[in-house]
Amino acid sequence: MLKNNIIIAATISDAKTLTEVALKSKAFWGYSSELIESWRADLTVTSKTIQTCQVYKCMVDKVVVGFYVLNTAKENLVKLEMLFVLPLFIGKGIGKKLLAHALNKATISKVKTIELVADPNAIPFYKSQGFLVKEQIGSAILGRFLSLMQKDL
Repeated sequence: MLKNNIIIAATISDAKTLTEVALKSKAFWGYSSELIESWRADLTVTSKTIQTCQVYKCMVDKVVVGFYVLNTAKENLVKLEMLFVLPLFIGKGIGKKLLAHALNKATISKVKTIELVADPNAIPFYKSQGFLVKEQIGSAILGRFLSLMQKDL
């Protein structure tokens, strides 16, 4: 675990940086650049996202190394829309710290469940943090499935 890191609220001026973190993080798993580019819209953090959701970034030495997006709670459910960490920081505890922060924010909002759609490469991480696979969802890629995962709070 890196000791010199801090999680703070993202600002509108962070949108481009957060999008770049998401794209680089996704590319870490060996997806082609064409595939990453086809997902750009889904991986883009907009100023509206930052205004309407809870968006927090993890900083190490004034550099954004990861972030998450937690949407507005509805009917005892909140969705973790994004959680990404720069490849250089994967496996160093940043993802766990960001997830713990998001779970705390979800708990404060008094919801009963947190939900996310996990990339196949992220399933072991989320399972290790107590999430369970609820169902499989087809993706834009034929034969590739994403997992809808939940955790009770």
